[in-house]
Amino acid sequence: MTTNDSAPAPRSRRERPAKPALTRQGIIDAALVILHDEGLSRVTMRRIAAALDTGPASLYVYVRDTGDLHAQILDALLGPVSPATAGAGTWRDRLKALLTSYRDVLFTHPEIARMALTTHPSGPNYLALADAVLALLDEGGVSGRAAAWGLDLLLLYPTAVAVEHSTPKPSSQAGDEFSALAAKIAAVDAVRYPRIARLGDELMSGDGQARSDWAFDVLLDGILAAAHRTPTE
Repeated sequence: MTTNDSAPAPRSRRERPAKPALTRQGIIDAALVILHDEGLSRVTMRRIAAALDTGPASLYVYVRDTGDLHAQILDALLGPVSPATAGAGTWRDRLKALLTSYRDVLFTHPEIARMALTTHPSGPNYLALADAVLALLDEGGVSGRAAAWGLDLLLLYPTAVAVEHSTPKPSSQAGDEFSALAAKIAAVDAVRYPRIARLGDELMSGDGQARSDWAFDVLLDGILAAAHRTPTE
C-alpha cells in the first residue's frame, strides 16, 4: 500500500481561524453589501447567513424578523442625513433642505423607498432625523400636536414621491411618457373636462424640485396654520 506524502494533513478545529463574532451591526453591514450588489429582494436571512458563514436561525438572536432587518437597513442609509446637510438659511429653508436630503436617499435606493411606506424605523439615525425636523418646526413656532402630527406628513410626502419614481426608466422612455401625457392633456375634450383643458399647461409645468419646494411650502403653511388655530376654530 502506498501513501501520498504530498497530501496536506487535516487541520484540527483548534487550528482553523475563528470566525468573527456574530453581531447585530455585522448582520446589517452584510445586508447592506447584498443590497448594493444584488438588490433588496436578495436581502434574506438565508442569504445573509450564507455571507456570514452561519445558519439563518443564528440571525434571529440579533434581528427580530425581516421587517426589523429592513428597518435597520433604512436607518443605516439615513446616516448622511443630518441637520448639517441642511446648510444655512431660514428655518423653513433648512427644513426643506433636510427633507430633500432624506428624499434623495430614498431616490438612490428605490427598493428601500417602497419598503419605507410600511416599515416603522426607530434606529438612531431615523430618530435624529425626526428630532431635527421637530427642532426646526419649533424654531418656526410650531410645537405640540401640530409639530408631532406634522412630522408624519413631512416625512410621508418625500417617501411617497420616491416611491412614485422608484421604478428606474431610461431617460428616453421617461421623456416619451411625459410627451405622450402632455399631448393627451392638450387634446382633451374641453366640454367633458373643462378644468383640465383650462389648466393643461399648469398641470404639466414645473420640474421635480420646483414642485417639491411648493409641496413642502404648502405642508408647512398648513402646519403653521394648525399650530396657531384656537381650540374653538
